[in-house]
Amino acid sequence: HLSIRRQRQMCIRDSNFICGDLFTEGIAASLYGENRDNDNTEAILTSILVMHSNYIRRVSHVQPGMPAKVYFKDLKDKFSKEVNEIVDQLNNLA
Repeated sequence: HLSIRRQRQMCIRDSNFICGDLFTEGIAASLYGENRDNDNTEAILTSILVMHSNYIRRVSHVQPGMPAKVYFKDLKDKFSKEVNEIVDQLNNLA
């Protein structure tokens, strides 16, 4: 079993990589994509930053009364869902 601290570290590391890649893709799509909608691009980039911030905040404060394993699994599932939604939005920009 991974300790709570190790799970936090892994979640933060993964979030940093994923959100960084999403942000880079958003910038690339805004510069080179066929549909250059600045307002939509800004909204997507902002949503990536907000998602990252919220995720880091939630990783740092495990919900009291909930087993850590269950909490982190739920957190990862919700993060994956948000990432997939943003990927879909980025695909629409390209």
